[in-house]
Amino acid sequence: MLIASQMEPTYARRVYPCFDEPAMKATFSIRIVHDPSYVSLSNMPAIDVSEVKDENGSLWTVTTFNTSLKMSTYLTAFVICDFDYVTRTERGNEIRIWARKEAVKNGYVDYALNITGPIFSFLEDVLNISYPLPKTDLVALPDFGAGGMENWGLMIFQEASLMNLPSDEFTSRKAMIALVVSHELGHQACEWFGNLVTMNWWNDLWLNEGLASYFEYLGATFVEPKLSLDKIFYVHVVQPVLREDSEIVRSLSESEDKIKGSFSLMSLFDNITYSKGASITWMLSGFLTEKLFIRALTSYLKEFSFSNANQDDLWTHIQMVVDGQDEVQLPASVKQIMDSWTCQNGFPVLTLNLTTGTIRQEQFFNKKNRKNTDSYNNTWIIPISWMRNGSSQPLTWLDKSSKMFPEMQVSESEYDWILLNVNLSGYYRVNYDQLNLKRLARLLETDPKAIPAVSRFQLIDDVFALTDFGYVPIETALELTKYLAKEDELFIWNVVLLNLIPDNLESILKNYEVYPLLKKYLLKRMLPIYHYYAGFIHQNVDALEDDYFAQVYLEKLFATACWLGLQDCLDLSSELYAKWMDNPEHKIPFLIRKTVCCYGVAVGSDKEWNFAWKMYNHTDSVEEDEDILLYAMSCANEPWLLYRYLQYGLSDTLFSSNCTSAIISHVVTTDIGHRIAWEFVTENW
Repeated sequence: MLIASQMEPTYARRVYPCFDEPAMKATFSIRIVHDPSYVSLSNMPAIDVSEVKDENGSLWTVTTFNTSLKMSTYLTAFVICDFDYVTRTERGNEIRIWARKEAVKNGYVDYALNITGPIFSFLEDVLNISYPLPKTDLVALPDFGAGGMENWGLMIFQEASLMNLPSDEFTSRKAMIALVVSHELGHQACEWFGNLVTMNWWNDLWLNEGLASYFEYLGATFVEPKLSLDKIFYVHVVQPVLREDSEIVRSLSESEDKIKGSFSLMSLFDNITYSKGASITWMLSGFLTEKLFIRALTSYLKEFSFSNANQDDLWTHIQMVVDGQDEVQLPASVKQIMDSWTCQNGFPVLTLNLTTGTIRQEQFFNKKNRKNTDSYNNTWIIPISWMRNGSSQPLTWLDKSSKMFPEMQVSESEYDWILLNVNLSGYYRVNYDQLNLKRLARLLETDPKAIPAVSRFQLIDDVFALTDFGYVPIETALELTKYLAKEDELFIWNVVLLNLIPDNLESILKNYEVYPLLKKYLLKRMLPIYHYYAGFIHQNVDALEDDYFAQVYLEKLFATACWLGLQDCLDLSSELYAKWMDNPEHKIPFLIRKTVCCYGVAVGSDKEWNFAWKMYNHTDSVEEDEDILLYAMSCANEPWLLYRYLQYGLSDTLFSSNCTSAIISHVVTTDIGHRIAWEFVTENW
């Protein structure tokens, strides 16, 4: 039994009488009466613990907490639990990580403890703002609706966001914990986002969450320097929200009158607020320089500490810093520039004509679905980082719908090329004319490293998005993938595969004429990177423990290779699965476990399927392994095994499983499987 609170955005009013709005800050004196066998936690340290008897003579514990600093109601918090904790002190700040006793005993929260203090210190040093509380508690709950919550002095997390097995050296797991912890610490230690300085009203929620999301990546890469900041930021933040933002009709900062009622408040806690807010902040820091950006934030924090502000207050402080120096010159006021990004929905696509040197902007939208009544007239003030023939050029600006840049006119030489939005520094897409695309495609085939890795990622992601939305034909996108035999970056391969073979279309693609074409086109380009990583799987998989992208994306690469029928991949899966069958203590490498189990069953017989069924029913199997085995049994190619799978008492599990759609799509890969599965689904759905 435990109790934990979640007040954001409007639930404090359900716990105690209050004016439950972020601008109405107060100090809070909290006392909790609870069962003596439990401990109670709140925002501030406990200053007294006493006992009292009720009218029935039962003994209760009374824990009284120190009066809080001035803060918003949504940040008040309490937890009553029988947890244990580990602790350390960082710059006078007592840090405690609370969790179930067996988790603490087994060291599951040691990693979180080891990184919390250093991230705190890093943020304090960067922003020149000291953490004002004497203690910080982080609590790992077995069940919690969000990844984490930044209650001042008492942060609450899902267990999965805070726990790490001591034996698990993989960077990907630690990276996730570092990111979540760093995000919530960003709220604690600094910024308007949002404990020290809070937004006036929820319409500027991005001032809380967008900035915390930006600093979470700085903090995480500080404690895990093996992570590549720019790569993981673009892969996990910018690229996904660009995909989403083109379909959502709302701006980052809404007018107050649009945000009415708790339902619309909850809808603001989305990727636009978090990831677009972080992306816009990244762009802002880029064109200001990080030095000026941090200087402005520090000035802002000191003026509005323990009070409230809106985005115009931030723009004012940035403008003051810009006006006080002459290194960075802007084409308009900070407010004019930034309002064009925060007060308009969507984002622009730039179209470059190399012959004239003209850049034109328009709102990026789906031309295939456009209605005659739709209006897309937004314009932005756009910072353009660019490169010519491998040399970085001075930052320039597009502050109108179309503008000519003579310096971007190119010669007739095929070696004269232009690259815009270098390293995805701006929140927009780029559409090149055919002349530049051909030159970039040729460059990629001859010397791909001449274009930075993040820009290669961006080129491919942009051109497929442009294809999806009707700007360019699919042939244009494929032209930029011809070079892939020379591509050694997994995060770039992943974006290619997600566009050419979406996870939800694998079974459909295999039933159409496109499959043999994809197989021929992709396999010969995949072989170099496949064999590179297969070598590690064969000889020393532990060498990949620091390779974040291998841990995140290698599964997709191997799954695609096996799906395309690469014999080496199928043989490897059979070999590793057979070793596991011979000795269940011999674990299949975690990085490709799902693929190996699937194709171990697919190319095997009933013996392999029966082993998967046996391990699925094993009492020690964890939920993740159960999902993998459930998925693997659906990979069988024998019709009678598929029928047994669907009739073997798995139907209830299948329809309650997280991987239902993936399982069904695998079952229907073959014609006979399609018929059996369709009969079963229509009868049992």
